[in-house]
Amino acid sequence: MFRLGLIINPYAGLGGSVGLKGSDGEAIRTEALARGAEIRAPQRMARALQFLLPFRDQIQVFCFAGDMGENCARDAGFHTSIIGVAHHQPSEAADTCAAATALMNESVDLILFAGGDGTARLIADVIGTRQPVLGVPSGVKMHSGVYAISPEAAGEIVKQLLTGQLVNIAERDVKDIDEDAFRNGQVRARFYGTLLVPEDSQFLQQVKNAGTERDELAQLDVAQEMIEQLQQDTLYLVGPGSTTHLFLAELGLDGSLLGVDILLNNELIAVDVSAPQIISHLEKFLGSVKIIVTAIGGQGHIFGRGNQQFTPDILKRVGKENIIIIAARGKILALNGRPLLVDTNDLQLDQSFSGYTRVITGYNETIMYPVGYTITGKQS
Repeated sequence: MFRLGLIINPYAGLGGSVGLKGSDGEAIRTEALARGAEIRAPQRMARALQFLLPFRDQIQVFCFAGDMGENCARDAGFHTSIIGVAHHQPSEAADTCAAATALMNESVDLILFAGGDGTARLIADVIGTRQPVLGVPSGVKMHSGVYAISPEAAGEIVKQLLTGQLVNIAERDVKDIDEDAFRNGQVRARFYGTLLVPEDSQFLQQVKNAGTERDELAQLDVAQEMIEQLQQDTLYLVGPGSTTHLFLAELGLDGSLLGVDILLNNELIAVDVSAPQIISHLEKFLGSVKIIVTAIGGQGHIFGRGNQQFTPDILKRVGKENIIIIAARGKILALNGRPLLVDTNDLQLDQSFSGYTRVITGYNETIMYPVGYTITGKQS
């Protein structure tokens, strides 16, 4: 039997769709729920486990009781062994640490955890490189290189282990940012440690790269091209990132570096909006609507990392044909041929993006680039 340890941080990613840029701390969780945020980490772990259903007779799941693992595993039909219970309700950081320690003491073959960079930090604190782990991406800020690129990709990596494929186990960086500074438009990321992770170049997320001065010069060309393509009486939903922020700055506008802003006729009509606020604007506006996003440096995600305000229902309303991707050529080249990625928490929607898409990479320069990845013959 393959001994699989599970840890779920139920509140990971809670603040993303409502514009809170994180979920650390009781006050933020309370505010996120008050704004209508939905708990999604258990659902994302369930998607990873669904991928492993053909192998469930070969898997013994070890986990804490309730929302930290038991409910999800049993609902998916896996054999479970309960090795502890959270001492806080809802669970807190100390419970995550306790679960990681207990699973390591059980000598599980792999710990599969659902959370964000904060969860990875906690696990790194208590485990370090003594125990292989793998993250199911469920947070808002995803700078660490210990996560699969989607829940299904996490399932694929575990499947490779189960079927005896040669999977390299390597140390990968855990990074996190200061959430308070992040909410104030400042990115303060730092290295916190390493975790031992099954390494797969196709299915494992890369560490997020910071921009360089050279990138900023290239971004100016991208910004000028985007400005020339702007249409009157069209509502633009502008996603977070340095490339999109510079585009707004070139229009003389003070946008939010890390939030979603709304642009109409070269003027900002709303700044740092949540998903419900975006929907409210869409319901009132009867004209054309477009989304402008950039790719996450080093990772390639265009949706699902740091811009969860673009919920599946919003993306469906706007339509794939009305999404504009801008990224300096160097950012695309740094992907080394890896595709752009979509992880919206709606698998069918993610799959609809598969194929090739246009990317504005400079002034009078647009390329075609692949989106999506293949899992057992299916595009995702």
